[in-house]
Amino acid sequence: MKLTRIKSKKVLDFYTADTGLKMELPYAGNISAGFPSPADDYMDMRLDLNRELVRNPNATFYGRVKGNSMQNIGIHDGDVLVIDRSLEPSNDAVAVCYIDGEFTVKRVHVEGQSCYLIPENSEFKPIPVREDNHFLIWGIVTYVIKKMKA
Repeated sequence: MKLTRIKSKKVLDFYTADTGLKMELPYAGNISAGFPSPADDYMDMRLDLNRELVRNPNATFYGRVKGNSMQNIGIHDGDVLVIDRSLEPSNDAVAVCYIDGEFTVKRVHVEGQSCYLIPENSEFKPIPVREDNHFLIWGIVTYVIKKMKA
């Protein structure tokens, strides 16, 4: 999966989704988190990460997270988000939003006529969205890709 940076912002770096290339990797099947399973039986199977992670190629982008406002749901500094701009936002969806000239990733919560951008870290406060804000839900986060610590 080749990432081509298109924008660098305070909270996210944005990349295009290069889905023109097949990226088939060996697939070990379902991996048990309990008792061991014979994964070698599946090593001849292939899995294409582009086909697996990208449903709408023309509307999908990647973003690298800067900061820890979403750490309680497993989104950490340095993680790569798969963002689909073609999806309709739903209440409490995790989304990349543009508010007053800045991008942020937050949970979008609608309560009556009010909208809030909710962080998933108690060190950050919810951001109320008001009529005078320049606000846009840029895309919905569909996957989080992270590097595991060794």
